[in-house]
Amino acid sequence: MSTATFPAGTYNFDRPSAGVCLTRRGRLARTLLVLSLSIVLGAGFAMKAGAGDPLSAAKINGSSDVKSYVVVTVAAGETLWSLASQMADGGDVQTLVADIASANSLNGVDVEAGQKLRIPVK
Repeated sequence: MSTATFPAGTYNFDRPSAGVCLTRRGRLARTLLVLSLSIVLGAGFAMKAGAGDPLSAAKINGSSDVKSYVVVTVAAGETLWSLASQMADGGDVQTLVADIASANSLNGVDVEAGQKLRIPVK
């Protein structure tokens, strides 16, 4: 059996090692680093899942046609019906009114001047 000898006074066996002691600034920096990394990872997973992507939304809903939209600002005196009749190009105006209301999450057909509306283009 072998023995080890340690120089006297070099090691303090009474106090356990505390590890890393961070100052208040260090704890704040660590917290901000972890928070920013979690935000970046969350955004990466959201992009990978296709959040906000019209193609993936159409796949989830089972729709095969992906619509593109034109953004129009409502002028004073315009109605949803007048906007739809301008954009219908001889098509069904009533269906386009329903599509505009659905695309903009409108509860009714009331619109205000200056409001921006997404109008689906087929």
